[in-house]
This record gives sequence, C-alpha cells and structure tokens, in this order.
Amino acid sequence: MTGEEALTVHVANDVRSYRELPKLLYQLQTKERDEPRPRAGVLRTREFTMKDAYSFDRDEDGLDASYALNIQAYDRIFDRSGLRWYRVESDVGMMGGIGAHEYMAPCEAGENEVALAPGYAANVEVASAQAQPVELPPGLDAPREVPTPGLTTVEDVAGALGVPEGAALKAIPVVASERGFILTLVRGDHRLNEIKLANALGQQVRHATAEEIEEKLGAPGFIGPVGVEVPVVKDTAIAGDGFFCGANRPDEHLIGVEPGRDFSFEELDIRAVEAGDLSPNGDPIELETAIEIGNIFKLGTRYSEPLGATYLDENGAERPIVMGSYGIGPARIVAAAIEQGADERGIVWPRELAPWSVHVVGLGKAGEETVAEADRIYEELNAAGVAALLDDRDAGTGEKLTDAELLGCPLRVTVGKRALAEGEVETQARGSGDEARVGAKEAAQRVQELLAELE
Repeated sequence: MTGEEALTVHVANDVRSYRELPKLLYQLQTKERDEPRPRAGVLRTREFTMKDAYSFDRDEDGLDASYALNIQAYDRIFDRSGLRWYRVESDVGMMGGIGAHEYMAPCEAGENEVALAPGYAANVEVASAQAQPVELPPGLDAPREVPTPGLTTVEDVAGALGVPEGAALKAIPVVASERGFILTLVRGDHRLNEIKLANALGQQVRHATAEEIEEKLGAPGFIGPVGVEVPVVKDTAIAGDGFFCGANRPDEHLIGVEPGRDFSFEELDIRAVEAGDLSPNGDPIELETAIEIGNIFKLGTRYSEPLGATYLDENGAERPIVMGSYGIGPARIVAAAIEQGADERGIVWPRELAPWSVHVVGLGKAGEETVAEADRIYEELNAAGVAALLDDRDAGTGEKLTDAELLGCPLRVTVGKRALAEGEVETQARGSGDEARVGAKEAAQRVQELLAELE
C-alpha cells in the first residue's frame, strides 16, 4: 500500500499555519506482492520499487496547482524514458478522492484497457462514448410474447428472431450495498461496466445469485424489465422501441418492448465503451491494452479530515488540508520498455533506461590482440563517463553476439580479427540494426558520437 495515512498523520502533527503550505513530500519504497510466483515476466514481480509523493495545500485551487506541476514532471519523466505513453482519465478506486489520472504504456502484455481518440484518452473503467447505432425492428402497440424454448443467450434469441443483438434489452441483476436488488439493462451488443455502475450509484455492487434472481424475477435466462417490482437502471445507449427481452417465464421472450411505455427506469451511463464508438469530440474510439506505469489522485480531504490534518488560515480559522497523491512505478517503466521494444532476438533498451549504453565484445581468446583492444576501448569509454559492458568471456563468436542481442544495449562494439587488421572495429545499433566501421584508435570518441545520434 501507499503511505497516505502515515504521511497525513505526520503532517497533522507538524503543520499548524497556512504559512507552512503548500508542502510536497515523497518516498521511495520497496514493496512486495503476495503472490505464489512471479508472472507476466518482469511486469508482476513479487518485489518492486515505488515512488510516491503527496501534496498538501490550503484549498482546491492550491491542489489544482500542485496537481498540474506533478503532471508536468511526470510527462517529462515518461518522455525522457523513451516510452510510448498516454495520460488517461481513471477511476479513483480504493484511494478515494475527487479525481484521478493514470499513465499508461500501450503493449500487448498490458493488464489494462484504454479508450483512445484524437483529444481523448480514458481508462475503459470510466470512459464514456456515443454508442454505434443499431437498426431496431418495427415497434408494436404493446409487447408480444414469443416462444423461445431453450434459448437463454442474446445471440441465440437474436438469431431466432432474425434481429441484431443490439435489439436486446440485456438484463443483469445486481445487488447494491445500500439499495439492494436492482435490475440493470444494457443493449445486447454491450457489456455492463460494474465500476461505472458503482460510481453512478455511489455504492458497491455485486452480481445477484441465481437464488436471488429466481426469488425476485423468475427463471434465469428469461428475465426482463416488463412487469417487475424491482428498481430498473437503464443504460443511456438504449433508445427507441422495438426491443426484445425476457418475459420472466421459462422459454418465453417479449418483442416490441418500448422503455418508458412498458416499464419505468432510472437512466445512467453504465456500459463499457466499445471500439468504434464516438468520443465526446465525435471521433471513432480505439481500444488498446496497456501497462499502468503511474497514477495521480486528487485526494481532497479524504484523509486529512478523519486524521485531523488541519491548519489555521489568515483569520485564525481551522481548515482541513487538501491533499494529492502521485505514484510512479520504476519497475513497471522497465517492464513497459522491455515489452514495447523487444523483438525476436531479445530486449531493445531505450537509451535513457539502458543499464549500459555500449556493449563491447572482443572476439578471441585471452592474450589475443582483439581482446586487448576490446579492453582498451572499454576502459576509455568508462573514463569518458559512458556506461559500458565488456564481454571478455572465453566463448564463441555466435554465443557472444547472440547474448549481446539478448541484453539489448543501444550500441554494440565488436572487435574482430578481420576488421582490426584494417585498423577498424564494427558497431551496430540494437534498435535499427544500422552498422558502421570506425577507426579502432578513435573508437571511444566515435562511439560517443554514434550514441548521441541515437537520442
């Protein structure tokens, strides 16, 4: 966990006056993940490092200023890291507060999904969009029962009726922590977003059990909103008439259903966005998997009020400190760099994150001229402040070059007999594969110039 409570208590004991604010505190902490084994490569290791910072301000205007400063700093950090990244709107989750953003690095190994369009980026947990239209069958004067023996899925019923899946009123019963049993409705071609539902209701929700559904509505697989005596929450994307839904009796559905006429409802945005929906700016949305590499929260007074972190303002009145929280995962940045850049041969490090900038490989055995020259170039690079790795193992050429590609340093310098006989050594950029020969005597200087061209 992060240190909001501990830092808030510390500030509560230390800060007295408005003159002591704003304040920004940070920590670097080694954390552990309680899982039986690591998974997803270096993405979910059991031990990892986190950097967390916390801002303390007099009011929400001050929080906005601190939040903006941390955004600028984080944007620069991720730009320098060489990653492809997005800053997206996100759910506050268990942290609480009044707003949040996440930093996401797109890659196939990601655990999150983000909705992207020009000028718009949001975690799918909170994303909103205009749904793609669906062609509904003609409406009826009143709902009509149709037999659907054994058809319990939207796909099966839509196929039997010869209508699109989007013509279904997909009923998903849930139980809210305070409001109790609720029947939620989304279009048949949409999915319920439980996080958006919980946020819209302001309380936790869970799926209803089969026993609860049977008691309140009828046979699972044939439930619908018509004639029920439970609250109904309809998604905003459901519009028009001519829908079909369960009849709350086994093996029967209703067609020609019209929301408002045939059942009452509360309307909320509770669906998950889909690829091809339109963003608030009217552009098609794409969905992309990504790794979360940082998150920032406007905590407001979520922690300061219950923990007594207050200050005296200019008039001597006691006021709660307004807080923000800012986290970066250095280990996740490394994981994202590996996932984004790797090819079939191994890692391709961005220059800023590479553990070594140059991999010097001497082809030959101890005592040979190539090994001695490789050692000299390595020492000159280190003396010039260039982080270099020297492979002076007693191993074959193929093994050394394959391992160099696997490690993925931005630039490789290979000292071989043939090139050295001509007074040269070979270089190769790991990312582009570009090769060049440089003079052995000035190799250290030329390598620094080649590195500069990679940035």
